[in-house]
Amino acid sequence: MMIPWIALGAAGAYLYAVKPSSRKDWVKEFAHVLYAHRGLYDNRRGIPENSMAAFRLAKEHGYGIELDVQLSRDGIPVIIHDNTLDRVVRNSEGTPVSGKTTDYTLDELKQFHLLDSEERIPAFAEVLELINGEVPLIVEMKTGDGDHQVPVCEKADALLQNYHGPYVVESFNPFAVAWYRHNRPEIIRGQLSEAFTKNPKYRRPSALASEFLLFDGITRPDFIAYNAKHWKNPSRNVTRKLFHCPAVAWTIQSQEELDAMRPHFDLFIFEGFLPENGQKSTPNPAESV
Repeated sequence: MMIPWIALGAAGAYLYAVKPSSRKDWVKEFAHVLYAHRGLYDNRRGIPENSMAAFRLAKEHGYGIELDVQLSRDGIPVIIHDNTLDRVVRNSEGTPVSGKTTDYTLDELKQFHLLDSEERIPAFAEVLELINGEVPLIVEMKTGDGDHQVPVCEKADALLQNYHGPYVVESFNPFAVAWYRHNRPEIIRGQLSEAFTKNPKYRRPSALASEFLLFDGITRPDFIAYNAKHWKNPSRNVTRKLFHCPAVAWTIQSQEELDAMRPHFDLFIFEGFLPENGQKSTPNPAESV
């Protein structure tokens, strides 16, 4: 007789753990466009990812923009994806730059190039001035792996409070999402996730909890941004189908994938191709929420 009650209690605890926020109206303002991942970039053609050129091109095409915010050593929010610089940052001699963003001041970072282009690592303030509210933004807060301290949220938020344009924030780090819940609850916040346990690097309890969205009870995200390749994750589907939480797909890499994922997500982040139907993501995105 005890087993049904134990099972019922476990189910209730699970549903509480994965329950997102109940806010949904915001999605109508954001789901009318597709989002260019790190800008409308082409690393092979002198338009590097997360560069002013890539953001300018995305804006000109009317796409929303997804971008990544980290801090320089002197605490300035800058736009770059990786925790280390060597993949996309070069010195004046064309040699990959070692170290992390936090190893260099903004002035020092500005001495480097993005790949083989003349583009430099942009400050977040520069990007906000360029976009000027003309297209919506998805702002990812990049923090150290498992870092409980999230100063990037506070620094980036100081700039965003003076920004007049539509934006949402997201992070893989639930502490960053929780920071927004407790300090800026009016801002739409999202939890990023994917199938971490498929990678041996992430086979630990916290990664498993993140994969199955078990921190949602703490962060209460307004949307779930999930790797589109792992869209069948049961917790992701519970949040969307049971709780009707808006779902963001990352990162769509072909027209075929975009078409296939339309029934499963509400907003779409893409890269590496130009969608056939331009900016429009779905004829009536509100119907799927």
